[in-house]
Amino acid sequence: MKTPLLLLAATVWSMCLFLLTACGTVPVAESASGGDAAETVSGTADGTDAAETVSGTADGTDAAETVSASDADTVAVTETLSGTDLTVVCFQAGKADAFLLITPNSTVLIDCGEKGFGRTILAELETRGIRQLDCMIITHFDQDHVGGAARIINNFPVSRILQSNSPKDSEEYEKYVKAVTTAGIEPETVRENLSFTLDGVSYTVNPPKKSNYVSDTSNNSSLIISVENGQNRLLFTGDAEDERLEEFLASGDCGTCDFLKMPHHGRWHEPLLLLVEAASPRYALITSSDDEPEDTETLELLETSGVETFLTRTAQVLVHSDGTTLTAAYA
Repeated sequence: MKTPLLLLAATVWSMCLFLLTACGTVPVAESASGGDAAETVSGTADGTDAAETVSGTADGTDAAETVSASDADTVAVTETLSGTDLTVVCFQAGKADAFLLITPNSTVLIDCGEKGFGRTILAELETRGIRQLDCMIITHFDQDHVGGAARIINNFPVSRILQSNSPKDSEEYEKYVKAVTTAGIEPETVRENLSFTLDGVSYTVNPPKKSNYVSDTSNNSSLIISVENGQNRLLFTGDAEDERLEEFLASGDCGTCDFLKMPHHGRWHEPLLLLVEAASPRYALITSSDDEPEDTETLELLETSGVETFLTRTAQVLVHSDGTTLTAAYA
């Protein structure tokens, strides 16, 4: 009779322990750190790997996931700020504008120099192994900006063309119109602010607000282009004169920049005082020639403003931006 009684007692004791534990009366052993002892061993009662349990944070969030999300955000912010590798070739084109903006996966051409200069631009493209222009921007139709366009369009793939709203009768303009027609390209006349991004570099094109100006409608119809690469910003102002500069400054689109292409080949215009103050550039570039040099007043303004100035009449200029640091030097 002793054996059945012992078995019955053991059974009753086990049931009591089970009920007490389920009600939370009997404490579960804790680790020295105060955590559940099950978390300190290689496996928990439900078979969950302890490594997975320990990785949990106090609020139940997976620490590994938290770190990964934070890292991802940091990487995203870093990429946004760091930009990409951007090189700007500022051609020595006499008193004319021509700028080639190159990243590892995109190429943009702002203006094309005078008649015949297309050969020089094509040679540069070939030397650099570039196979197409993603975008050509004609700031306005003076011959020293559109002159080389026809030759480039006739001999090189161009994906997109942006142009100003003020045609100007000239042999160079007529050749340009014929070239785009033959190539089957429909240029986009920019009439409102237009933005696009190529290979991480952001372009914003600010158009003239009028179709006619009191003085020199062609120059004052210049497209003004802002180029942003990470923390670096470059501003190209075409041949904007007084009215256009005043209009641009009033628009609130100027902002500060690292590099400023001075308008109208360095000719003096009163609004330059406000432009240089608003833009506060580290570098300025003037496209001029020995026959048609920049005005002394413009150089004095840049010097007193502490701006390092480059002249294409001296030599070709190369600008480089990695999205954090921007440098400029004669080639």
